[in-house]
Amino acid sequence: MKVGVFYLCMALTFYQGNAQSYIPKFDIQGHRGARGLMPENSIPAFLLALDSGVNTLELDLVITKDNQIVVSHEPWMSPSICLTPTGDTLLAKAEQKYNIYKMTYAEVQQWDCGSLGNKGFPEQKKMKVSKPLLKEVIVAAENHIKSFTRYEVDYNLEIKSSPEGDTKFHPKPEVFSDLVFQLLDEYLPLDRIVIQSFDFRVLRYWHEKYPEIRLAALVMNKKTVDENLTDLGFTPSIYSPYYQLLKREDVKNLHEKNIRVIPWTVNEEKDMLSLKGMDVDGFITDYPNRAAKFKRTLNIKPNGKK
Repeated sequence: MKVGVFYLCMALTFYQGNAQSYIPKFDIQGHRGARGLMPENSIPAFLLALDSGVNTLELDLVITKDNQIVVSHEPWMSPSICLTPTGDTLLAKAEQKYNIYKMTYAEVQQWDCGSLGNKGFPEQKKMKVSKPLLKEVIVAAENHIKSFTRYEVDYNLEIKSSPEGDTKFHPKPEVFSDLVFQLLDEYLPLDRIVIQSFDFRVLRYWHEKYPEIRLAALVMNKKTVDENLTDLGFTPSIYSPYYQLLKREDVKNLHEKNIRVIPWTVNEEKDMLSLKGMDVDGFITDYPNRAAKFKRTLNIKPNGKK
């Protein structure tokens, strides 16, 4: 059996059995690749995440003026990580002036978003990198998989969207989503894709138009699980809350609905172990190297027990 088929079969069993007896593969996701160690959302970060043994590459998507799909957390040049084409720093109050949606990709490429580093991540290696295209990330990751790591991973792609940002910082959800789907359909098997968003409009659109794609509801509010699911209007594959908002009873509630629970962003080893004890199905982390220490432990669960 091919490796990809094996992992697909493992994933599909989640939906075929009772959530109380199913033992899912624990999903370690490299947040923005490996932000704690390499410039975020850069090709070096994604390759390091692969070398660290992640199951999933987590990344963020924005759109340029010429409809290119770029991997970036903000739809503008962040002063905390980016230098101008002339090597100058930016003032925080001016950041939205450098709107990626109003720039061509040729213009985006001129910015250095790695040499400055990130004060919040002192272990991060400084290097000159530009924001890559999504297709470049996929090609680099898939070549690395074939040549070195030799196991397939999923891609968890966040569509950065909000009602306030429509046509200002990004296209409307339908246009944004269609651009992303068309590229993914060309480059990857659809069973290796997860689309996530805080913008429930995006998730509803994918649920209706592309029902074969797994969807993850990103959550950072104090509403109950049931309130958020009611707002969403359907049952997603994954519920991804900020980890400090998650309670054990939430995990139990979601598992009873056959929804996997993958919180973000979990960086401290004590929190990784605590969440594993709550029976989450994985977590998103800036430090996949730390998570790798617990990979065997995280995958071990007594048969038939939660």
